[in-house]
Amino acid sequence: MSRVYNFSAGPAALPLEVLQQIQNDIPDWQSTGMSVMEVSHRSKEFVELAARAEANLRQLLAVPDDYSVLFPQGGATMQMAMTPLNLTAAGDTADYVVTGSWGKKAAGEAAKFCQSNIVADASDKNFTYIPDESSWNRSDNAAYLHYVPNETIAGVEFHFVPGGDVPLVADMSSTILSRPVDVSRFAAIYAGAQKNIGPAGITLVIVRNDLLERARANNPHLMTWKSYADSDSMTNTPPTFAWYVADLVFQWLKDMGGVEAIGLINARKASKLYAAIDASDFYTNPVAKDCRSWMNVPFILADSALDATFLEQSKAAGLTNLKGHRSVGGMRASIYNAVSEEAVNALITFMAEFERTNA
Repeated sequence: MSRVYNFSAGPAALPLEVLQQIQNDIPDWQSTGMSVMEVSHRSKEFVELAARAEANLRQLLAVPDDYSVLFPQGGATMQMAMTPLNLTAAGDTADYVVTGSWGKKAAGEAAKFCQSNIVADASDKNFTYIPDESSWNRSDNAAYLHYVPNETIAGVEFHFVPGGDVPLVADMSSTILSRPVDVSRFAAIYAGAQKNIGPAGITLVIVRNDLLERARANNPHLMTWKSYADSDSMTNTPPTFAWYVADLVFQWLKDMGGVEAIGLINARKASKLYAAIDASDFYTNPVAKDCRSWMNVPFILADSALDATFLEQSKAAGLTNLKGHRSVGGMRASIYNAVSEEAVNALITFMAEFERTNA
């Protein structure tokens, strides 16, 4: 078997141990004589899987008892609409911090359902920094404050949790489970699966129970958090395979020592990659040093004419999906939980050799 080092921003790398378990389970899951993709979501076996996945997620993130854990479909993008539909009435104001493409998209989606007030906007510097919190133009009566702790495209990350008394909502798609987080500081957290949870198709939502009653009365059933809370996320047929893989990933994380242990590994991976970039005149990272992402590391070659050669040769060396987003250019290494330290070391070694032969 030949495996590459996969630096994709998403769908992203999955742990090899998880893939091997999937391979083993595909024809006959838990002695049912069926694949997990064939069993009923109402079966005893799958209901037990769903309960175990929630329990493990709660343990990994120390989710308080007064929060619900939901597994809807639709990805983080659907939650951009579900958030205002569940937390505002028509005419209410919600505050949005825009430090990248996903924050901008979330604010635009909210504007369809409520007054979307952009309290800070980092587009003036192409989303390479986070405006000082003291400069944010907050509303006096905001229903909530929404931000994206890590912007996947630009590689900008908050290394603090915004303050204030209004409910705090975070799109943690690309940072969830990468280190400990104090869930109690948030009203709601949502995350698409395809970074650190599993394959695309399922979404994680963690929401404080007292907020479940704020949904608009005319919300579609599948756009209402409470419907998922009341049905154990089986309001309709769920994406059973994605849920199954998420369950395996949660168990893998526990075996790794939990988010505390994986956080130490992730800190090392990011630190050594940034150190290699900063020590070079050939590579640069465009993001302000105080808000660099642990998970998504963009870097630009001194001569953009070499980009295609870098990508061709890195792929030949088994280092894949390093092309940067079109809005940023250059390269981007996404180093999520399942991307090993060995993979980062291999990338650093390749970068040094490429610089030696092309500088």
